[in-house]
Amino acid sequence: MWNRIRALIIKEFHAVWRDKKSRFVLIVPPLIQLLIFGYAASFDVNHLATVIFNEDDGLPARELVARFEGAPAFEVIGHISREAEIAQVIDPRRARLLIHIGPTFSRDIRINPPAKVQLIVDGRESNTSLIVLGYAGRIVADFNSEWAKSHGEPLPPAHLVVRSWFNPNLESRWFFIPGLVALLTLVVTIVVTALSVAREREVGTFEQLLVTPLRPLEILVGKATPALVIGVAEGTLIVIVGILWFAIPFRGDVGLLYAGLVVYVLAVIGVGLMISSICRTQQQAILGAFLFIMPAVILSGFATPIANMPEAIQHLTLVNPMRYFLVIVRGIFLEGLSTELVFRQLWPMAAIALVNLAGAAVMFRHRLS
Repeated sequence: MWNRIRALIIKEFHAVWRDKKSRFVLIVPPLIQLLIFGYAASFDVNHLATVIFNEDDGLPARELVARFEGAPAFEVIGHISREAEIAQVIDPRRARLLIHIGPTFSRDIRINPPAKVQLIVDGRESNTSLIVLGYAGRIVADFNSEWAKSHGEPLPPAHLVVRSWFNPNLESRWFFIPGLVALLTLVVTIVVTALSVAREREVGTFEQLLVTPLRPLEILVGKATPALVIGVAEGTLIVIVGILWFAIPFRGDVGLLYAGLVVYVLAVIGVGLMISSICRTQQQAILGAFLFIMPAVILSGFATPIANMPEAIQHLTLVNPMRYFLVIVRGIFLEGLSTELVFRQLWPMAAIALVNLAGAAVMFRHRLS
């Protein structure tokens, strides 16, 4: 039996590697997506187009403007002198932020505090707007504290000291790159698995496979093993690039990471084999794979927290293996997740893998009979 399975596994590896389209899918798209997410996909705000509307020539106003000009998050692209010009820079998106300092700012800060500063932000992209307001608020708060200290004024009764645990510089890249281990491994594994039987049906070799001594379970194992090797290799490549190229810290245990990776890939393989068993062409298999990939990514917490989703949707995410592996891979990278905490995510994913593989076996046997 093992000799027959080994021969089928070798045949599958040859089929994947000799096909130019398969080689392209395995190598080029994952690398492109890794670079795009690594460099382009970011929650960080840098060099935001900013316009200054300063009606006060006093020293305090100039000091506050200088703080915004020196902050890497903001790029001052111009100054305006009239209120009517505000709409001319915000409406066409020439600027995303406008800082308005009134004519009595310097007087009020010395004689009649508090002095007011108006921030006008483009709210069409609400997430970016909230981040911008946070940055600007921090600059104004620092200005307030330093001004009060240097002029003998009473300091605020409470001073907020912020420290970010696990990600001290709040770099969104540290959040995205570990997640790409789950995302790109999912894409590559499910596409390779979904295409395995559909490709043979399309070229006419599937009927030849049926007349061999191979039993349905042996065919299933022979189809799943190459996908397992390819999925783990894909995940390994992304981990190496993330650590060596993007300098993402790795604080956990390699063995725990690979335990989670293997179980995750097996869960995905089960889905891919089910898709493969019902598709007759490679085009159908590709469409079926992406029909699963999009909801799986959205319901995994890859970009948006699961806790922010409606309660019914949160229950739906419990059957998504990517949800659990994201916790494992991000936790091992950034937190050094313990064995106990990894196991809490590992066993539900293992149960999903068993159900998926059992379902694939039943559907596979039904299609072969």
